[in-house]
Amino acid sequence: MNPILECKGLTKKYGTKVALNTINLTLERGQIVGLLGPNGSGKSTLIKLANELLTPSGGEILIDGQKPGIGTKKIISYLPEKTYLNDWMKVHEIIEFFQDFYEDFKPEKAFEMLKNLNINPHDRLKTMSKGTKEKVQLILVMSREADLYLLDEPIGGVDPAARDYILKTILSNYNEKGTVLISTHLISEIENILDYVVFINQGQVVLTSTVDEIRSEKGKSVDALFREVFKC
Repeated sequence: MNPILECKGLTKKYGTKVALNTINLTLERGQIVGLLGPNGSGKSTLIKLANELLTPSGGEILIDGQKPGIGTKKIISYLPEKTYLNDWMKVHEIIEFFQDFYEDFKPEKAFEMLKNLNINPHDRLKTMSKGTKEKVQLILVMSREADLYLLDEPIGGVDPAARDYILKTILSNYNEKGTVLISTHLISEIENILDYVVFINQGQVVLTSTVDEIRSEKGKSVDALFREVFKC
């Protein structure tokens, strides 16, 4: 079986700026992975390359053995860093849209999560706060039975009280045969749900490890190791 995500010498340049520098990385199925690094380290660039929003300058990235394209979009559920939904739409209309667009979308799961968060499906997005919009977007993403979930800063814009629920939502709603890749710099907030971590800095992977290995071999939390590796 192919790894769910594989990078081979993956490079991305914006003019003379190198965002990713010959990255080699393999992610297997059935785990929650933290893509961890400071702002500007290349996390979002890697996620966008996996979702075919960018094209590599060199090397390649494979999703389930395929180059990103129409075939891989069917198995990827993507949460971008910014809200992309139309403000004039009601939440239930967006759910109907997703149901038509994605074969693996489960509307009953979406409505249950909306209920748990006290979000009215008949409300329009333009009446909602930024944090509530982000919750709606996460609900849509996690209501799919995807092979790979790409979550770019899913807890960055919500209040601390909502973060626990969002992490529980991720844990209890992803396809357990799939892989969740969470990009964030809020390490302590998500550490307890991670199986595996990828530390990235200045466009290069500087460490990959299971969370258990970090705790047993280094005697540290992921957050403590992150602070050590990335200290100014």
